[in-house]
Amino acid sequence: MTGENAHRMLPVASARQTWSVARAAFGRARGAAAATVAVSIAANLCALAAPWILGMLVDAVDQGQGAERIAVLAAAIAVSAVAAGLLNTVEVVLIARVGETALARLREDVVERALRLPAPVLSRLSSGDLLSRVSDDVSVVGEVVREKAPMVLSSLITVVLALGGMSALDWRLGLAGACALPVYVLSLRWYLPRSAPLYAKERELMGERAQALVSTLHGAETVHAYRMHGERAALIDEKSNAARGAALRVFRKFTLFAGGMNAAECVGLSAIVAAGFWLVGAEAVTVGAATAAALIFHRLFGPLGALMMTFNDIQSAGASLARMAGVTLLPEPAAPADARRPADGGIELRGVGHRYDGGPAVLDDVTLAVAPGERVALVGASGAGKTTLASAVAGVIEPAEGTVLLGGVPLDRIDPDALRRHKALVSQEAHVFAGTLADNVRLADPGAGDDRVAAALETVGALGWAEALPEGLGTVVGEGGARLTAYQGQQLALARLVLADPAVAILDEASAEAGSAGARDLERAAQAAVEGRTALVVAHRLAQAVTADRIVVLESGRVAEQGTHDELVARGGRYAELWSAWSGDGDGGR
Repeated sequence: MTGENAHRMLPVASARQTWSVARAAFGRARGAAAATVAVSIAANLCALAAPWILGMLVDAVDQGQGAERIAVLAAAIAVSAVAAGLLNTVEVVLIARVGETALARLREDVVERALRLPAPVLSRLSSGDLLSRVSDDVSVVGEVVREKAPMVLSSLITVVLALGGMSALDWRLGLAGACALPVYVLSLRWYLPRSAPLYAKERELMGERAQALVSTLHGAETVHAYRMHGERAALIDEKSNAARGAALRVFRKFTLFAGGMNAAECVGLSAIVAAGFWLVGAEAVTVGAATAAALIFHRLFGPLGALMMTFNDIQSAGASLARMAGVTLLPEPAAPADARRPADGGIELRGVGHRYDGGPAVLDDVTLAVAPGERVALVGASGAGKTTLASAVAGVIEPAEGTVLLGGVPLDRIDPDALRRHKALVSQEAHVFAGTLADNVRLADPGAGDDRVAAALETVGALGWAEALPEGLGTVVGEGGARLTAYQGQQLALARLVLADPAVAILDEASAEAGSAGARDLERAAQAAVEGRTALVVAHRLAQAVTADRIVVLESGRVAEQGTHDELVARGGRYAELWSAWSGDGDGGR
């Protein structure tokens, strides 16, 4: 399996599971939710009072009542309209507050659960699918919460109160108005089972489109290097066309559904007018009562139409909510029953082998031991298996064969929290988060004071430029703040390593982004950061290997040779060839 299909899509929750997750999210604000419903009922009572009073006004005119009575009824209509408008405003604010709070909590749950997944599991998942769930799906649900939820709640309450109001005028008028309901129900029963799978498929295709975009952007340099612009553009076009086609299929079904709603309105209003004409003729109700019933039913056109129309958005939001809920339902990583803590910082690999998606072996029967406190450099040509070996030790991937031990304990027998504290990985992709510089370093230990943060920066030689920033360590960096160079970003990652203070440090080409100008300084920073720790260093520049306690040369996924720099150069083997080729640039690579 290759390309986008090599990644597993995240699970989607069932309807029952989705409802359970949503109920739990909204259940944290029961008081605010109850207040919202109460305000909505009051607002709709005021809104429905107007047609009721208008019917009384018709009777007053028909019966020749005085101008004073008519003025009072007219004033009552105006007061009810103003009160309904004010209460509707409060209702919208309350619904937005409750809904956005619940949505924010749900999004936090999604991200937290995803980040707590074991690294091997997370690495196999589709980053585009996960990104679409915390961006596209959250946007869809958020739009419904902000714009549609007030309308849905108000419409439901309006329908109930309106049918009750017509029945209070005369039960036969209420029955006539209810004739529209079967038509609405039949339209929904036709539409919902046909549209739900289409919406689910649409969200899935949008996730695949996001994955194609993300993978292309992340691999932009490779795309340029191999002139893959046409191939990648064709892939994105294919995924976009598939998502657009799904959206069009949904829209066709919705257009037919809208025709059913128009038929329901016609049936209901015709029944009300016919019943009113007959009842007035039989002197069973007044003209004003018949008028009020017709106006109340007409008042339902908007809420019922909005309610039915929002099923389009509700279906889409439901599909998005199910995708978000699917992430929250992923099992928490559980500590093994016989969990143990590493005894020291030693690293041992026993017969480790690995291959990606059924491809050729990247690691083949690698057996290696690193003593506590020893600094070992991994070198080899591109594709030799250096990063894969480092990833296996860091727990980012689970090797297909063999066992990796830290401190004498297999990785899968170590408590997850203890494992996170015991080792740390610094890669060449050092991310700078939006926030202060101090908070970026403090990610490694949220409880660290400013003195420890400054000491960590000082250790890696970054305190000078950090204090020179406009606000010093309090300067906002990352998106929307001061931009750091690749060199500074890598120093920041190394400072986090110092603050985390793990027993084992894995550096995967941690100075690769510095460029030749800052490489030597960054290599010294990396050496200072791993001082006193067991260190496994993937050497991008062979200068990193010279000072290591031991050099391990990988070739075709196997350990070709190992020893100190001087020993391997004197041996004249594969490392000597690499060193000769690398140091032939005129300055010794230094």
